[in-house]
Amino acid sequence: MRLDITGRHVAVPPAVRQLITTRIARLERKLNDAAISAMVIVTREKYRHKVEIAVHTRGDHVLSGASEASTWNLAVSQAIEKIEQQVQKLKGRWDSRKRQAARVARDRKGTPQPDETAAPPDGPRVIRASRYPVKPMSIDDAAMQFEDGNESFLVFRNADDDSVAILYRRKDGNLGLIQP
Repeated sequence: MRLDITGRHVAVPPAVRQLITTRIARLERKLNDAAISAMVIVTREKYRHKVEIAVHTRGDHVLSGASEASTWNLAVSQAIEKIEQQVQKLKGRWDSRKRQAARVARDRKGTPQPDETAAPPDGPRVIRASRYPVKPMSIDDAAMQFEDGNESFLVFRNADDDSVAILYRRKDGNLGLIQP
């Protein structure tokens, strides 16, 4: 990870540089090496020590924290704490996405598809069939196509009155026609 430490109106002491480096390294470990770069700006105005930190992570997330305190240690600690809260929130989102993706994959692999699931024991089971086009044809054409195929029914659009009709095989071997 790239770390830029900039001092505005102050030379950054080596102790502060070391403190920032160790704290940022701890943040990087919490992010599982997802941090790309960090930019730290330290400013001193009279008795106030200001620290602004921006951490760029994968997925174009920018975590930022700013703090103002009477000492460098306190200012750095407070700014890092703000970023750690953002890290926990971001990691929670990443983990929930991973869990959700794993759950979807597990559902696809292990359990039956929703159209194959059993209905409650008090009613019949509904199994969704694949879709097929409803072609316009006459009743005679539908009967000829029905005889050629091995389906138990045929849904078609009646060419005479443009209504949907169903042709099915009856138990006695003849063909039945359902028209609305």
